[in-house]
Amino acid sequence: MATRRSCLPIPAIRLVGLLLPPLAIACADSGRPPEVVTPQSPTSPLPASSAAGVPQYEVDPFWGRELPNNWILGQVSGIAVDKRDHVWVLHRPSTLDPRQRGEEGMCCVPAPPVIELDPEGHVARFWGGPGAGYEWPESEHGIHVDHEDHVWIGGNAANDAHVLKFTSDGNFLLQIGRAGQSDGSNDTDDLGRPAGIRVDPVANEVYIADGYGNRRVIVFDAETGAYRRHWGAYGEPPDDTDLPTYDPTTEPIRHYRSPVHDVAIANDGLVYVADRTNNRVQVFQKDGSFVTETFIRPETLGSGTASGVTLSEDSEQQWLFVPDGTNNVVWVLDRATLAVRDFFGRLGKNAGQFYRLHNLAIDSRGNLYTTEVNVGQRVQKFDRVGP
Repeated sequence: MATRRSCLPIPAIRLVGLLLPPLAIACADSGRPPEVVTPQSPTSPLPASSAAGVPQYEVDPFWGRELPNNWILGQVSGIAVDKRDHVWVLHRPSTLDPRQRGEEGMCCVPAPPVIELDPEGHVARFWGGPGAGYEWPESEHGIHVDHEDHVWIGGNAANDAHVLKFTSDGNFLLQIGRAGQSDGSNDTDDLGRPAGIRVDPVANEVYIADGYGNRRVIVFDAETGAYRRHWGAYGEPPDDTDLPTYDPTTEPIRHYRSPVHDVAIANDGLVYVADRTNNRVQVFQKDGSFVTETFIRPETLGSGTASGVTLSEDSEQQWLFVPDGTNNVVWVLDRATLAVRDFFGRLGKNAGQFYRLHNLAIDSRGNLYTTEVNVGQRVQKFDRVGP
């Protein structure tokens, strides 16, 4: 079955819950839409649909339940799946306008920033926001649940120079960095608008894609927060020198651009980094030694193609999924070769379509969960249907 089936409009279905509640439909259409691109008449090769052996997905428009308490989501800027296949959602309540906050009518109440959903999409727990002993980010960005069920959260506002670690009940454990204290890409104490977080369970180290302000990956001890190491593009020391505008006709630059948006750690120890506006994914050893890279639709401008890096659920982690918020598709790469084998999605607001695709997570059965920012403001589930 072709992956494009998941992208067809299905207007007869009334979507519920986190996917696209009726109230969210009424509240999400305000604001000037961003410039977006749908893959058409490509100048780089595109894969054939339903390539042999490539995992296939179909959107589940009925996953998720109506949120309680008249809650509504703002921009959904992070998603993670824990070892029980519970889905953790991070959103930005501050991105809701007065109409969406219920100040002008019946709609709505901003949901808490962190929501835990069981595998069926029911709300299990919720928490988040300012509290004693830590600095809550001004613009929530990125969530990760580690092997010990600790929840990590970052932020990408101008003053967000830190990440936070909590128990799954929302009890504060650790802050790395200090709000408003970023001192560039070689500062080993503070961060620069961190975007993505992953914990290596083998060494118990936390890797941070840092980020919207800095141009690096930085690693800390996940228990104490002690600095371990950092690197920039190609494993070289990061450099904050002003960069020329991205030009797909020139040689790739040896620096990350803003943002370094995500990081993932494979079972075999390879580290994958999403260099979003350079349209590339780079691969490293855990010590920062450069291994290889790949470019995805390098002619893409704007926000770029490499919004994230998510590894497949099988023990070999054969596949690498890259959400693309400019073209509004999910790219499926063969991890061994980094060749694009397929993609699914397109621009739109129907089930299976995306409006500013942002993050992606995977459960133990291979199902995918996606988030959308700007006025997308939703989570979708894609069931793996083959092979």
